[in-house]
Amino acid sequence: MDDKKIRNMEEFAAVSGISRPTLSKFFNDPSSVRASTRQRIEAALDRYDYRPNLYAINQNRRLTKNIGIIVPYLADPFFAEIARNIEEHILSTGYRPVLLGSHGSPDQEIENLENLRLLKPAGVLLAPLGRASDQARIAAFCEEVPTVLFDANAGSAGLAFVGSNNDQSIDIIVDYLCRTGEPPAFFEMKEPSNPNAYKRRHAYLAAMERLNHTPHLIQAAGEGWEFEEIGFREGTRVVRDRNLPTDTILCSNDRLAIGFLSAAYEAGIRVGLGTDCNMRVAGHDDHPFSRYTCPTLTTVSQDYEAIARKSAETLMNLIEAKKPADSREETLFDGRLVMRGSA
Repeated sequence: MDDKKIRNMEEFAAVSGISRPTLSKFFNDPSSVRASTRQRIEAALDRYDYRPNLYAINQNRRLTKNIGIIVPYLADPFFAEIARNIEEHILSTGYRPVLLGSHGSPDQEIENLENLRLLKPAGVLLAPLGRASDQARIAAFCEEVPTVLFDANAGSAGLAFVGSNNDQSIDIIVDYLCRTGEPPAFFEMKEPSNPNAYKRRHAYLAAMERLNHTPHLIQAAGEGWEFEEIGFREGTRVVRDRNLPTDTILCSNDRLAIGFLSAAYEAGIRVGLGTDCNMRVAGHDDHPFSRYTCPTLTTVSQDYEAIARKSAETLMNLIEAKKPADSREETLFDGRLVMRGSA
């Protein structure tokens, strides 16, 4: 690879010896040039590590109407709901959404991006895996294609980020639980797949410190996205050992809480607010099933609609702009406490 930094297509044309019009044809449609010419261009791209500025190209060609949407795990009701909302907003603008799931796999996440690249998307909305993501390759993709990240960051990649204010949402539910009973222990996966889990852990520790309570982390073994199964299996172990530091459990997400509620029921422990109850359980996310658990689950609701609308609007504005934004925009939406029967 040549160390020379190529700043634009004119410089690339000069160093590669390939005419500017031919390069433009190639970047608009690689099949429009001869195979031998395509090979020369691809070899030059590898040598100089050059990637064209998509904004500049977009000023000279008609954009496709494809908008890529990538989420970590389509079977997760949170991502399914937010993807549904994003699809509706994109369709209302006349664009075509292309929805892909990464199945919790960093390799699949990159393959999804590469597949979208072939579709020449006008832009991409990406909910990355977070720490598990190949952040360097995501950043390289975002340099070429207007991309807005939502739900979780991948370093500083993307032109904007839209998500939930986990500090605020965890703080309000910790405050509520402390005001209405014993301070909560935090039930989480030791090595979480959910990219926001670490933020929630840190937010719990900060909230407990602010309220002058001793924090207790209960870390569940397991990996992957089968959160209910992990919550049930590890919850069964926790309640069987009978060594809980408190009668109040705050779960990192509602899916873990659903599994924990089932474990408590199997152990004969009554969860809720009544005088005959000896445990409280709460979660986070307002999972679609949380209102139908027994007892119904106290939680914090994320603003699906606002996150979806802001993500789509931000991307549309970036696509229509004549140049990239001067700085990376970040928008966080506060959560809302939802009090139900479990705590």
